[in-house]
Amino acid sequence: MSDVTGVDLAPILLVLGDEELLATRAVTEAVAKARSVDPQVDVREYQAGALAVGEIAEMLSPSLFGGRRVLVLRAAQDARKDLVTALLDYARNPDPDVQLVALHLGGGKGKAFADGLRAAGATVVPAAKLKGHRERVAFVRDEIRRGGGRCTDDAAEALIAAVGTDLRELAAACSQLIADTDGRIGADTVARYYRGRVEVSGFTVADATMIGDVPAALEALRWALHVGVDPVPIADALADGVRTVARVAAAGRGDPYQLASTLGMPAWKIKNAQQRARGWTPEGLVEAMRAAAECNAAVKGGADDRGYALEKAVFSVAAARRGSGR
Repeated sequence: MSDVTGVDLAPILLVLGDEELLATRAVTEAVAKARSVDPQVDVREYQAGALAVGEIAEMLSPSLFGGRRVLVLRAAQDARKDLVTALLDYARNPDPDVQLVALHLGGGKGKAFADGLRAAGATVVPAAKLKGHRERVAFVRDEIRRGGGRCTDDAAEALIAAVGTDLRELAAACSQLIADTDGRIGADTVARYYRGRVEVSGFTVADATMIGDVPAALEALRWALHVGVDPVPIADALADGVRTVARVAAAGRGDPYQLASTLGMPAWKIKNAQQRARGWTPEGLVEAMRAAAECNAAVKGGADDRGYALEKAVFSVAAARRGSGR
């Protein structure tokens, strides 16, 4: 028997953000909770932009026959003004047997609706795209924890290097690792399961490029593209490699463990970056960052030949390093 009761269900749920996996998961979990309270719950989904006020009046008004209802409103930022007015009015005094789940992309469009739901006491579920590497590491660790396992930062870093930054792929990889192990996930576990993919990841390309080994970088890049590694995470890895070396070089030759908290990255990553920083000058790193940024723009902007853009970046970054040695 479920421990969840009707009182535990938020009458208004605002799922805020543009990460599809997190938004979908929020809806799935809300519906599952409602079904654990009432297996016969009436769940209906609507597209806000195509919805008239009268179409949801029945769902939001008290029912003569009882029973729980869940109203899922997708693309809430597209709701017309009359619908926003009606829903905000309803949100100030919601029916306890109805749960309104509004999915909003979180941008400027329809902001007044999101702000109004929040002001009315809506429970906010963040679903924004993860912007930085540290957020993705935290996502992997949380995902492993959700599945009942434990995961080190090193393992999360290794999994991202192997699988890429797509949250759906990362979530699937976490589930697979938990299913196939005792749940204690270390970097060695990831290496054992993803060795083949790690060898052709963007980080392999970036590492070889940063030490000026152009033949190794090109071989890794061409193999990665051949086996289907997406160009976007390769470009991201190259940019991350340059930024990491630049940050570590600027911090000086300190002890990696002491620098870890200052720089906000694991000691092993700092140690590796210190080794790759040899032979670089600040001017060379600025040039390398420019090349990596141009590559990112080309790859993410739909360049006709993204493989060529990556190869050009490898040559440009390596040339910047050679220029550092003059």
